[in-house]
Amino acid sequence: DARITIIERGGTLSYAACGLPFFIAGAVKDLRFLSDTPYGAARDAGFFAAVKDVAVLSHTDALRIERESKTVAVRNLKTGAADSVPYDLLVIATGASPAVPPIEGVNLKNVFTLHTPPDAAAILKAVESGAEKAVVIGGGMIGLEAADAFHNQAVDCAIVELREHLLPDVVDADVAAQLERRISEMGVAVHTCEKVVRLEGGGDGRVKKVVTDKRELTADLVLLSTGIRPNTALARDAALDVNPETGCIAVDDRLRTSDPSIFAGGDCVDCLHLVTGKRVFAPLGSTANKHGRVIGDNLTGGDSAFPGVAGTSVVRVLGMNVARTGVTEKQAADAGFNPVAALVPYTDLSHFFPGSRHIVVKLVVDADTRKVLGAQVYGAGDVSKRIDVVASAITFGAAVDRLANLDLAYAPPFSAAMDAVIHAANAARNKLDGLAAAVSAAKIREKLESGAPLRILDVRSPKEFESSRMKAPVVSHVPLDQLRARAGELPGDAGIVTVCPGGLRAYEAQRILNAAGFRDVAFMDGGMSAWLED
Repeated sequence: DARITIIERGGTLSYAACGLPFFIAGAVKDLRFLSDTPYGAARDAGFFAAVKDVAVLSHTDALRIERESKTVAVRNLKTGAADSVPYDLLVIATGASPAVPPIEGVNLKNVFTLHTPPDAAAILKAVESGAEKAVVIGGGMIGLEAADAFHNQAVDCAIVELREHLLPDVVDADVAAQLERRISEMGVAVHTCEKVVRLEGGGDGRVKKVVTDKRELTADLVLLSTGIRPNTALARDAALDVNPETGCIAVDDRLRTSDPSIFAGGDCVDCLHLVTGKRVFAPLGSTANKHGRVIGDNLTGGDSAFPGVAGTSVVRVLGMNVARTGVTEKQAADAGFNPVAALVPYTDLSHFFPGSRHIVVKLVVDADTRKVLGAQVYGAGDVSKRIDVVASAITFGAAVDRLANLDLAYAPPFSAAMDAVIHAANAARNKLDGLAAAVSAAKIREKLESGAPLRILDVRSPKEFESSRMKAPVVSHVPLDQLRARAGELPGDAGIVTVCPGGLRAYEAQRILNAAGFRDVAFMDGGMSAWLED
């Protein structure tokens, strides 16, 4: 029997914004599908009135919140008529807006952001009108999905990212390097550590060129994908508390603002991070939907709390799937943890089952508490299943030892008998317990470049060794099944790093050499899949 009113500035009430890149790509055939329910009903004003008994004021701007009188001053954007809407309880769900960088030329034609259905429609129209070259400014998740969409539409594409690698707040540099290699192999140019200086147009007012501090890129279409900012003006004008660190509306675990009669949720608020304990800006549709449930419960007499986020996300770009949860290895160190990471290549199904695909799990744990801090999973196979398992472990504060013994579903069409996540957990346990000594590919490269005494021992089969070798003068080859008998051939005056395709044989080689009396032995974390030749 509650009277519920929605005030909406635009004309579209409810749509799946995360589907917009897939509309540009052609996977979603009609924008209306993004506003439909699973059974095909359009979530428009009529639907909300008939099914939800909710009144909708579309094309209506909320001008200000009058907290003393408990009213919202509004203006109809079509007629200009002003009005006042009373409330007992109010919800602010103003979302976020694209952050447009202050560079010359952003107002040229065919320069877009991607945030609303009209944005997606305009971009697709430009593609269908003959745009042949696109430049995506920003290498975050939306930027990568857009690049994938352009590639799918046979539009030549380049990505320009200001920071040191793609997905800079999502994955570590070693994971990003694999992604960048894949994207480059597929014909999309990647330019990291580059700053866009200006956009240049032609006589028709359309963008023609992107000028960075290192190069010039021809462009018929430019997508600005440089992040979003929470829409907090309405809350600030009403003197509600705003977190100065995140720039978001401050809320408690009930999603109540500093005014007990006003709640807020979605992309305009921050969330508690379950690993770091800090408030973070975590704009995701999945999180916003959970916020809606919590707020709805609390508005109607319930007592629901939102515990926080693990920072889980996933993206698919050019055939590679990338997922993360928790914190990265770098973020863990920056937050004061003592991180240990295990990098484990594997398959998403049993290796002998048709259709199994390559994935790599990077698991991050705290050496002091053994708690799981985060994970990154990438590859052509099913990464979401693995990241969801780790997200659950993080949510419940599990140690890596519990993760290693989870009773996960097994049958060859679904996973290996020991799932990739369990293998990664065991690899991390081996490191924590002093059994495994691993060194990253980046550290090996540093040692080679510095001239430090080092011997790289390739323990693959002769056929594997002949097909591909590391380009380094200090590489020798002893197959694993011959290592026990030939360990005496190895020099004892230099550190030895063992390598193999995925790390398992290299780890076994490390243990064999340890047993033979060699002390300065480590294996390359992640195997040959982690090694990027110049």
